[in-house]
Amino acid sequence: MADIFMNGFSTLSHGIVGYVVPFLFVLTIVVFFHELGHFLVARWNGVKVLTFSLGFGPEIAGFNDRHGTRWKLSAIPLGGYVKFFGDDSEASTPSNDSLSKMSADERSVSFHHKGVGPRAAIVVAGPLANFILAIVLFTFLFAVFGVPSTSARVDAIQPGSAAEAGGFQAGDVILAIDGSPIHSFLDMQRKVGGDAGREMKFTVQRGSSTIDLKATPELREIKDRFGNVQRLGILGISRSTTANEATTERVNPAVAVWMGIKETWFVVDRTFSYIGGLFAGREAADQLGGPLRIAQISGQVATIGFTPLLHLAAVLSISIGLLNLFPVPLLDGGHLMFYAIEAVRGRPLSERAQEMGFRIGLGLVLMLMVFATYNDILHLASS
Repeated sequence: MADIFMNGFSTLSHGIVGYVVPFLFVLTIVVFFHELGHFLVARWNGVKVLTFSLGFGPEIAGFNDRHGTRWKLSAIPLGGYVKFFGDDSEASTPSNDSLSKMSADERSVSFHHKGVGPRAAIVVAGPLANFILAIVLFTFLFAVFGVPSTSARVDAIQPGSAAEAGGFQAGDVILAIDGSPIHSFLDMQRKVGGDAGREMKFTVQRGSSTIDLKATPELREIKDRFGNVQRLGILGISRSTTANEATTERVNPAVAVWMGIKETWFVVDRTFSYIGGLFAGREAADQLGGPLRIAQISGQVATIGFTPLLHLAAVLSISIGLLNLFPVPLLDGGHLMFYAIEAVRGRPLSERAQEMGFRIGLGLVLMLMVFATYNDILHLASS
């Protein structure tokens, strides 16, 4: 009985340390910088910040700074918020009745009494901070740990594959795809993986000659080392890498910053490609994941090392930044949409119209969360 108890305790401890801790580490970094963007730009625009919260629900711990802001850690660690003076709720919804009763001094520090420009700057600062965080993390990884430098050489070709149909031969080295230079085998995999079903032009070095080949990657389901299924474009070639060839190359800080920007754009581009593929029927909605999937992936990545976990934090930061820019009331993009309407009309929407918009937005966000969680449960059950 004691052995059973100890085994159960060990499994539970591994679950907490292996999944929950990495998940909270990644999510806390991303949420903190998102809210910090709102906070800093609000302060710069003279807006009083009442609360800076990591998490929702009851407060676990906190303190007040010299400006009167309550910094706190809350019980539900699935997000966070900054509450400004004049907000009626954590979603920054206004109450026209309370706003109209403010004194001149109170109006000067009220978020909702600022012009459209300052309010829009405060709102967009959150997602912008997410993109900046991603660039900083990618820059750090490239400058400190380097980038793969394994050439895109073809060592073997799968029978019946797109590569065989396209005329590839063992020994070929892929130099460019559709005119874009390819610096490593990983570059080639990423380029091909996101363009399944589209004919691509490959510039290949074969011996002392350079030739052009055309091939159409096939969409296949691929399992990673943890058993997670992904749908990717596959060319059907493989690379046999020796210990001496599996190297990484450090880059100077200036180059690392540029690579960090390009890597951030790559994630943005692939995200929009996936969304477009959903509407076009090329992609499956079961790839959408929620907190459970993120927690699982965080734990799995953490077993590889701290570097991949930072990479995951950068990718998640971009995803949260993009999600918040969607024009859905309740999200930052919804606020920006209301401000754009206000700028065109010369006056804000009525309180009732905004309230209805926030209710619709809440419904959409809840439906997305339920759908993503349903996908997570199916994914965990099948893994």
